[in-house]
Amino acid sequence: MNWDRRYDRDDYLFGTCPAAFLEVQAHRIPPSAEVLCVADGEGRNSVWLAGQGHRVTAFDPSAVALDKARRLAAEAGVTVDVHRADVETWDWARPFDAVVAIFIQFAGPDRRAAIFRGLRRAVRPGGVLLLHGYAPRQVGYGTGGPPHAENMYTEDLLTDAFGDWEVLRLADYEAEIAEGTGHAGRSALVDLVARRPADA
Repeated sequence: MNWDRRYDRDDYLFGTCPAAFLEVQAHRIPPSAEVLCVADGEGRNSVWLAGQGHRVTAFDPSAVALDKARRLAAEAGVTVDVHRADVETWDWARPFDAVVAIFIQFAGPDRRAAIFRGLRRAVRPGGVLLLHGYAPRQVGYGTGGPPHAENMYTEDLLTDAFGDWEVLRLADYEAEIAEGTGHAGRSALVDLVARRPADA
């Protein structure tokens, strides 16, 4: 997918407000935390987190999206440390108090396994992962996400990947979302919030 072309528009594809999941679960992140936002696109989640007092780093492969993220941060009067990178080139060895990965289901099962390994590395011991995406039946809804059921999450998949951590929330549910034109309407969603053990 050509992400620059997709984001090259006057408005924000996924809106300028944070994902509803993030607003509800952000209390899991400790105050003034170092937070990484994975493939954060036009910055709606990273900018909001910076506005909550966190020190936020975000990356995305699209230069167009990052320009819009910088503009959104400037308009909000906050600072986000943005980087042009993709999931293959990001330095996952750098640790954060919290890692936020929302709708990053552009990757099929082979790439996803590597991304999950990266997410595990990037959360420092005692830190939290906030992961949010679509369930396989989302493909039939057509209200967001790629048309590939194999890219989606199931509770079993996430348990296999993160079940050795303290799972604070794991849920598969339906909800109406209105996050720009890119994510709008009845959706099949999956949430995972997990804390890495302090001794891991």
